[in-house]
Amino acid sequence: MLDRAFSARRTQPHSLFDVPTSSAVSDVSPDAESADLLADESKTKKPHLYVLASNYMSRLGLVKSPCLCLSLCLLLSVFMLFSLMLNSRSFVCLSSYDPISRASFFGLDGLDSDFGSLGVPWCRSKQGKTVEWTSKDLVKGLEEFVPIYETRPIKNNMHGMGFDHSFGLWFIAQWLKPDIMIESGAFKGHSTWVMRQAMPDTPIISLTPRHPEKYLKKGPAYVDENCTYFAGKDFVDFGSVDWERVLKKHGISDFSNVLVFFDDHQNELKRLKQALKAGFNHLIFEDNYDTGTGDHYSLRQICDQFYIRGGGHSCFKDSDEARIRSKRKKFWEKAVDIDELCGPHEAWWGVRGEMRDNFNHNNTPISYGEHFQNSRFVESILDVYWELPPAAGPSLTHQTRYDPARAPTPIVEDGRYRMFKRLGLDRLERSVFNGYTQMVYLRISKPET
Repeated sequence: MLDRAFSARRTQPHSLFDVPTSSAVSDVSPDAESADLLADESKTKKPHLYVLASNYMSRLGLVKSPCLCLSLCLLLSVFMLFSLMLNSRSFVCLSSYDPISRASFFGLDGLDSDFGSLGVPWCRSKQGKTVEWTSKDLVKGLEEFVPIYETRPIKNNMHGMGFDHSFGLWFIAQWLKPDIMIESGAFKGHSTWVMRQAMPDTPIISLTPRHPEKYLKKGPAYVDENCTYFAGKDFVDFGSVDWERVLKKHGISDFSNVLVFFDDHQNELKRLKQALKAGFNHLIFEDNYDTGTGDHYSLRQICDQFYIRGGGHSCFKDSDEARIRSKRKKFWEKAVDIDELCGPHEAWWGVRGEMRDNFNHNNTPISYGEHFQNSRFVESILDVYWELPPAAGPSLTHQTRYDPARAPTPIVEDGRYRMFKRLGLDRLERSVFNGYTQMVYLRISKPET
C-alpha cells in the first residue's frame, strides 16, 4: 500500500516556461518543422507494407487474388495506424513534459513504463514566479552559442564544464546583463572564458585556490585581462570576502544586478546563506547534484521532499522504486539504487543521510528533521528556481551519464535530428554532452516577515 501511495504522489513537475509546452522547440515555421519531421522519418524509409505483404503471401501461395491480398493488407495497415496513434507521442512529436513517453522512444528493455516515475523535484519559490525567457529563446541561444563554443581555447575540459552548462552560463549571463560577474571556482578558466563571451566588457571577479595561469604550463588554459583574481597565494574563500569593499573598487554599490556563479563543490546551503548575507540576488550553481550522487550537499537534494511534486523516495528494498532504480543503473551511470541512496533507518536525504561539503572531505550526518528545515529555509528566500534542461535528448547526444528520468525535458527533444543538425550540435564531439548535473539558476531575497 505504501508503494502505491509513493507512486501516486510522483506527478510531473509544472512547466517552467510561459509558453505552451507543445512549442518547446518550435522556433521554425509549421511547414519547415513538418519538413524536419518528414526528413527524420525518411532516413529509414522502406517499401510500402502492402507490397511486402503481397509478395510474401504470393510466394507462399496463400493468396491467389491480388484484390483479396490488397484488402488484407489495408486492414493490417489500418490496425497498425490505430496502434501508432495510441503511441504517437513516443515517436517523434514527443510531449514536452512527459518523460514516460520519451522513454518509449528508446525501447530500453521494458523500461518505457518506468521512465520518469521517479519524479523530478523542484524547489518551490515564494510567489511561484519563473524565468522570463522561453523555450524559443533557448533554441535561438543554442544556434548562436554553438559556433562560439567551437572557438573555445580549452578543447578538452575534462573534470570541468561540458557543452550543456557552458551554454547555460553563457545564456543566463547574456540575458541578465549583470554589472559585474563573480565566480567561485575557475579551474583552468573555461567558465571565465564563457562569461567573457557573454559579456565582453563586464568586469569579472574570480576566486579559485589555484590560479588558472598555473595550468598553462601543462596545456591550454584561459586567463582574462579584465578579471580580478583572488587566486593562489591571494586566494580568499567566497564567504570570507568583504564584498562591499571589493565591489566598491569596481564602482558597484547596488548588488541587485550582480551575477554569482558557483563551481566550487561546496555545501550549497552554506553558499546560499553567504550570498544572502552579502546581499546578492542572482546565483548559479553549476553542480546541482541529484539525490544519492555528488560530493556536496546540493539544492536538488535539499528540495527532494515528499511534499514537493516529484520529490521523496521509497527506501523499501521490495518496492517498485527499488526495482526501477536497479534497472536504470544498467543504462545510466548516475542512476543510483536503493543501497546507494538510503542510509540507516531508511534515510534518503542528501547522500545516505549525510550533508557533504568541501569536495566530499566533510560528511556530516544530519537528521531528517534538520534536512526538512533546510528545505523550508530555501523556500523562504527563493524567488525563482530554474534548472537548465539538457541541450538535447540522449538519443541525439549519445550521453549515458545522467539519468533522463531525473532531468528536465531537453531543449531539443529526442527524434528532432534535423533540428539538432540545423543548430550545429551534430558537429560537436559527443563527449562534451556527458557533464550535465542539473545546473540551476536562482533569484533570492530575504525571507518575508
